[in-house]
Amino acid sequence: MGKGGMSEGEGSKVEEENMAAWLVGLNTLKIQPFPLPTLGPHDVRVRMKAVGICGSDVHYLKTMRCADFIVKEPMVIGHECAGIIEEVGEGVKHLVVGDRVALEPGISCWRCNLCKEGRYNLCPEMKFFATPPVHGSLANQVVHPADLCFKLPENVSLEEGAMCEPLSVGVHACRRAEVGPETNVLVMGAGPIGLVTMLAARAFGVPKIVIVDVDDNRLSVAKRLGADGIVKVTTSLEDVGSEVEQIKKAIGSNIDVTFDCAGFNKTMSTALAATRCGGKVCLVGMGHGIMTVPLTPAAAREVDVVGVFRYKNTWPLCLEFLTSGKIDVKPLITHRFGFSQKEVEDAFETSARGSNAIKVMFNL
Repeated sequence: MGKGGMSEGEGSKVEEENMAAWLVGLNTLKIQPFPLPTLGPHDVRVRMKAVGICGSDVHYLKTMRCADFIVKEPMVIGHECAGIIEEVGEGVKHLVVGDRVALEPGISCWRCNLCKEGRYNLCPEMKFFATPPVHGSLANQVVHPADLCFKLPENVSLEEGAMCEPLSVGVHACRRAEVGPETNVLVMGAGPIGLVTMLAARAFGVPKIVIVDVDDNRLSVAKRLGADGIVKVTTSLEDVGSEVEQIKKAIGSNIDVTFDCAGFNKTMSTALAATRCGGKVCLVGMGHGIMTVPLTPAAAREVDVVGVFRYKNTWPLCLEFLTSGKIDVKPLITHRFGFSQKEVEDAFETSARGSNAIKVMFNL
C-alpha cells in the first residue's frame, strides 16, 4: 500500500504488529492488521495517539457511503488524528523522532490548476484519509507526508491536535465568509461542526453569534461555549417564518452571515430567509445531497451563497488559536475510548446515537 493506503505493489514494507479499525461491511468494524508502505524520503511514520470520530465516519459505517463516495471494499476508518513521530525520511528536516504532531489528512497532487491556484482542497486527485478507496488513520501507526504533519506546541495536547481537523472546517468557513469584528453571525446546527464554526467565528472577532438546533442538550453546550443566543427549532418547513422572527429577536440586529452546518432543506431555507439583504449564507453541512430551497427570494435580496469543502492551509492558524487560548476545544470532547474491538464498536455506537455525545475520541 502506498501513502494514504493506496496499493503500491510488492515493494511495500509490512509491519505485522500494526493494527487498524477496518470497515468491512455494513455496521461492521474489525481490528485487523494494516500493512504500512515503505517510508519515502519526505515521509514520516507516526504512532497514532488520538483519533476522533467524524460524522462522515458514522455515515460510512451505517450506509457504506457519504455523499458520492461509496465504500466498495474494506477500508480503514478515521481521519481526525494526532500522534508521535517514530521515524522520519532522509529528506525530512523540520521534524524529528519524538515530535508530537497533528496530521492534515488530505494529500493533493500539487500539479493541477486548482493546486497551483492554492485551492488544493478541491484537487480532483485528492487522497483523503478514510475517503474510498483511501485508508484512514484509526490505526496504531500510519505513514504520511511530513509537510502535512504539524508540530504541536507544548501547551497543546494530542487530543487538541486531533481536533484541529474539525476546527479547520470552521476556520475555512469563516475565511470563505470573510467574517470579522463587524459581522453578526447565525449558525444553523449545534453539532460538532456547528460548535467549532461558532468558536472559530468568535476567534475571528465576531461580536454576536446566535446558534439554533433541535436538541436542548446541544443548545445548552453552545450557550456554555459562549453563544450570545440560542433558539430551539423544529424540523418542519412550516415553522420557518416564525422561527426566523425568533432568531432575529435573539440576535437583536441584522444577520450578516449565516453558516448552515447541517445542510437540510429546512436549515438552508431558514438561513436564506434570516440573512440580511446583501449578506452571505455559507453552506458547510451536507445533510441532503439535493435540496429544494427558496433561492429566488434570496437572489432578489442579493444574498450570496458560498460553498465550503474541507479546508486549506488551516492547521497553523488552528494551532495559533489553541496555543493562545482564543479557542478551547477541550469541552467538545465528551467521550473517550481505548482501541479494543469492543471499545471501537461502542465508540461508534455512542457517536451515532448523538444525544449528549459531541466529539468521541480514541486514545490509542
